[in-house]
Amino acid sequence: MGKIGKRTAAARDAFVGKEDLSVEDAVALIKAHANAKFDETLEIAMNLGVDPRHADQMVRGVVGLPNGTGKDVRVAVFARGPKADEATAAGADIVGAEDLMEIVQGGKIDFDRCIATPDMMPVVGRLGKVLGPRNLMPNPKVGTVTMDVADAVKAAKGGEVQFKVEKAGVIHAGIGKISFDDTKLAENVRAFVNAVSKARPSGSKGAYLKKISLSSTMGPGVSINVDNAVAE
Repeated sequence: MGKIGKRTAAARDAFVGKEDLSVEDAVALIKAHANAKFDETLEIAMNLGVDPRHADQMVRGVVGLPNGTGKDVRVAVFARGPKADEATAAGADIVGAEDLMEIVQGGKIDFDRCIATPDMMPVVGRLGKVLGPRNLMPNPKVGTVTMDVADAVKAAKGGEVQFKVEKAGVIHAGIGKISFDDTKLAENVRAFVNAVSKARPSGSKGAYLKKISLSSTMGPGVSINVDNAVAE
């Protein structure tokens, strides 16, 4: 095991005994000990009372964070003709059809979000094994298969975050930058938690939101009070 640096050790010591905090207290604690040489991301991890191996317990959705993510999101759009022009005008970074499919098949995936018009899905469907594992496959349930490509591009660029539960029943996402002020980060936390809460599947029994933790990219995590996080 590698030696723990002084900054990491000091941060861990500051978090000892701290748990079940309010959103505001957790954000303040994390920001006070985020000492990396870059603008770290505030990350959230939610343990849910679901087993995603069952179709009626799958959790996925999308949320527009009130204060954005602070990340420059690169958007690719599969579209033809006027819809391709609309995507370009809306700010899409990459627009194409079969030509874009060939680029992706070649292993070049230079984007963070993928959007497609419905007529392009037979083409995009060939990329399932490439885009699926990266959670980039367009899906109508989260608004990335749509004829309204302009709005979809603007939403992706404006701080929209997709979420999908992993095999262990955990959802993880980046929801802002440490350089954001405390109030904006707290608002983002609650917006994300409430979106996941509203996405509770029909097959979920018992406690749904079991544990919520926050951390910075390079820092330790701290649990937050679930009821406080859900409160508007």
